[in-house]
Amino acid sequence: MAESLGEALPKQQARVREILGHNKAIGTPGIFGTLMIEHSLREADKAVISGDPVAMLRAYEDLKNIKE
Repeated sequence: MAESLGEALPKQQARVREILGHNKAIGTPGIFGTLMIEHSLREADKAVISGDPVAMLRAYEDLKNIKE
């Protein structure tokens, strides 16, 4: 059974928050990545709060493309 956006987006948010922790642990060399990831997570949080499915899909795709 396919996963719904409402299920998949929070999983991506959790995955990316874990990556964010790794980036922060790097310190200064990871600052640019940290800032970009924090921005993506803020946008995802806003999308979830708004309930806008287009914004949620956009946020999901953005988070999905963040690699460790």
